[in-house]
Amino acid sequence: MSTESSQSAVGFAPEEIDTAASTRSARLKWVVVVDGSLPAGRAVNAAVCVAAATGEAVPGLLGPDAVDGTGSAHPGLPWAGCAVLAASGEQLAELRAKAADSPGVHVVDMPVAAQETRVYDEYLEKVAASEAVPYLAVSLIGPRNRVDKLVKRLSLLP
Repeated sequence: MSTESSQSAVGFAPEEIDTAASTRSARLKWVVVVDGSLPAGRAVNAAVCVAAATGEAVPGLLGPDAVDGTGSAHPGLPWAGCAVLAASGEQLAELRAKAADSPGVHVVDMPVAAQETRVYDEYLEKVAASEAVPYLAVSLIGPRNRVDKLVKRLSLLP
């Protein structure tokens, strides 16, 4: 997977985190766009992989742990929400290119090579040897209006 951040780092400052507010009120919007033609297992794998990289890179994305009635803690989830959308392989490549050029949008992608190898160094070699990288999934987080514009015609993954 590769990551790109246009201009500055993307994230939420501690004072922006409002777990009592609707996800639509968050300054940043997060979407994961997956190749809609993938079988369910491969689509879920691609979405989880780009989500993990996004969660690691974006400060303030995860809310506090939830504690149940027995005192067991459940790790924090994205308090600002995340939509999972579908696109074709061609749309994913176009989306990734546009998002990478959009200021303030953090991009994480999963090239096809990631599911074709079981050794990370082999994945790195395959990507390095490719001039036109095909994608299985792209994660975007950035200003709500920019992300909305980038994904405006995409629908939820069925």
